[in-house]
Amino acid sequence: MQRKGGLVRAKSNFRAAEAELRGNKVRNRAIRAPHCLGSEYRASLTSMQSEHLLHTIDPVFDARSRVLLLGSFPSPKSREIGFFYGHPQNRMWRVLTAVTGEGAVPQTTEERTAFLLRNRIAMWDVIASCTIEGASDASIRDVVPNDLSRILDIAPIEAVFCTGGKSHQLYRRYQEPATGISAVKLPSTSGANASWSLERLVGAYRAVAKALKQD
Repeated sequence: MQRKGGLVRAKSNFRAAEAELRGNKVRNRAIRAPHCLGSEYRASLTSMQSEHLLHTIDPVFDARSRVLLLGSFPSPKSREIGFFYGHPQNRMWRVLTAVTGEGAVPQTTEERTAFLLRNRIAMWDVIASCTIEGASDASIRDVVPNDLSRILDIAPIEAVFCTGGKSHQLYRRYQEPATGISAVKLPSTSGANASWSLERLVGAYRAVAKALKQD
């Protein structure tokens, strides 16, 4: 019996060592995501290092703003260019252009800022700082929320829209008790949300235009 017990322990130790070796190989190998996924999502899978980051992009609003769009936290590309929804595959600016009836899609930060203010749309994110892996909303933890009074004390916001499930979840937890405004959850415009076509996104975001017309 002693020999049998020793054999069981040896097998157990071997399996543990094998699992550790396999884990090391995975950690030392670049993670490849399928090309059928959006590039933002692929980037989030290939950049698995957690970072604690501060939100450094100022909100866009003025005293005429009536609708507030809230994301979760800027993607790496948005942080790089210093403005919201900065990845080329993100469809936010095409969607908003369609629902507001404007012709040309704004391309630069200056054009996008002017577009938002002209259409009385305020824009910011729910999170002031968090720990995140790449652009993965699912990895977000250690959340410190943004203080939305910075906007609401100046702009008479009448409707709040969250541009994805994570921002909606966090807004309801951290900010809705203070604002007293229920938020509408809209689908993400990220390229990773491939199940939503541009046409379908435009249909969902017409709620923003409807809220503006009610003013």
